[in-house]
Amino acid sequence: MNSVEFSIPGEPCAKGRPRFVRASGRAVTPQKTAQYEQLVQLAYMHHVGQEHRLNGPIKAHIRAYFTIPKSTSQRKREQMLTDELRPQKRPDADNLAKIVLDALNGIAYGDDKEIVYLEVEKHWAISPQVCVTLSEI
Repeated sequence: MNSVEFSIPGEPCAKGRPRFVRASGRAVTPQKTAQYEQLVQLAYMHHVGQEHRLNGPIKAHIRAYFTIPKSTSQRKREQMLTDELRPQKRPDADNLAKIVLDALNGIAYGDDKEIVYLEVEKHWAISPQVCVTLSEI
């Protein structure tokens, strides 16, 4: 089985909704979304190189780690780090997956329609990041 694991540094970001320009009727991707998708692509290519592409049905496992707020008490902080408390905040898990999987279209795989199994987790952490594992089934 062929598998790839890599991480994207920084606070997890959700896929932004496209904005439509009235005059032309075109959809414009928000700048924050475009920048994060580029960061995902760079992280993938840095880890595996440009010529590595998965084939066939693929399993995707995405783990998002959010920064613990500075105002959090020590007791609550410990609960967050041991996963007793999990982030129930935005961005939604499906939007986290969407930005990562869309960014990898044509790079890690031909199209995200090849993803047949998807698992998304949200955790608290000292260092924010998103860890991605892609495996051929």
